[in-house]
Amino acid sequence: MPILDEEMKEAAIQALQNERFVGGESVHKFEEEFARYCGTRYAVSTASGTAALVLSLISQGVRGSQVMTSPASFVASANSIIHAGATPRFVDITLDDYTISPAKVRGSMNDVTKAIVPVHLFGFPARMDELTEIASKRGIAIIEDACQAHGASYNGKKAGSMGDAGCFSFFPSKNMTVGGDGGMVVTDNESIAQSVISLRDCGRAEGSKYLHDIVGFTERLNTVQAAIGRVQLKHLDAWNEKRKQVAYKYNELLSDVKELITPPEGNTLVNPVYHMYVVRCEQRDNLKAWLDQAGVETGIHYPAPIHLQPIYKKTYGYIGGEFPNSETLSKGALSIPMHPGLTTDEVKHVSESIHEFYARKNRTSPVR
Repeated sequence: MPILDEEMKEAAIQALQNERFVGGESVHKFEEEFARYCGTRYAVSTASGTAALVLSLISQGVRGSQVMTSPASFVASANSIIHAGATPRFVDITLDDYTISPAKVRGSMNDVTKAIVPVHLFGFPARMDELTEIASKRGIAIIEDACQAHGASYNGKKAGSMGDAGCFSFFPSKNMTVGGDGGMVVTDNESIAQSVISLRDCGRAEGSKYLHDIVGFTERLNTVQAAIGRVQLKHLDAWNEKRKQVAYKYNELLSDVKELITPPEGNTLVNPVYHMYVVRCEQRDNLKAWLDQAGVETGIHYPAPIHLQPIYKKTYGYIGGEFPNSETLSKGALSIPMHPGLTTDEVKHVSESIHEFYARKNRTSPVR
């Protein structure tokens, strides 16, 4: 469950009573504070993370081109490319960190590649130094999908601040929320910021109420949600630190389970924020059922990579086997409980339940 305390409720009530419902002061303050947090010159709020991606891509003129992204993500990462008028060109991940492979990006470039959308999956940053070098040499844009990576960093820079633009989602399952759907674009590029500001607001010309110089959308973040977001942002670093402590405890307790691979860990270069704690495991579905019976809520993120979603198979002719690492992840991934309020005893219960499952499996396995 997302955190919604009295301070957040009071902020929402104050916004309702004292500000315009759309375009109120809290929206502008939230944008200023989020830009400062990410270390960028601009932040532009949107109605969702998908909207943030779509509008950022449109600002880069990708229509009619191809945009590279990973098939190991939520479907919105690729949908946004289609909504922007481009074609997704999938590139497989590495199984070291579940993010897009720079080597495969380099090998998949062609004359119509216009942008790269690296996904910081599960809160673990993609290899941005290599990707920005590739993009710079080819003169193409990078739009970071940081929708799961609020507060993560790579080489000292916050997720979202390393490409031409970075996009965040505030959906209730994220590391911070706004009490519903919401998104943000961060950038140092004034042209991108101004383009997204207009696109989210019906294509309205700057300084005008009824003149529109582009075909835009209605993708604004409302004032009450921004007020909640401002309070959530103040707590984000503390919540992320608690997530890390939970992850470290899981790493310790699960290190002896040979049938299970724990998530990639951070180092001096990479600082993940564990939006989810996703293990790869043998007998995933049976383990999930066992944990459900033990009162441990789990999830599968994601049961099918994007290229094997029905609409993508139908539209682009994928049949499976095209991106083996992404498919390997989808077949073995299991998300176990991860949130800032998780106690040590609860982490131990999850670990003990996993140990019990594999101990039972090994006892009942036939002798070969």
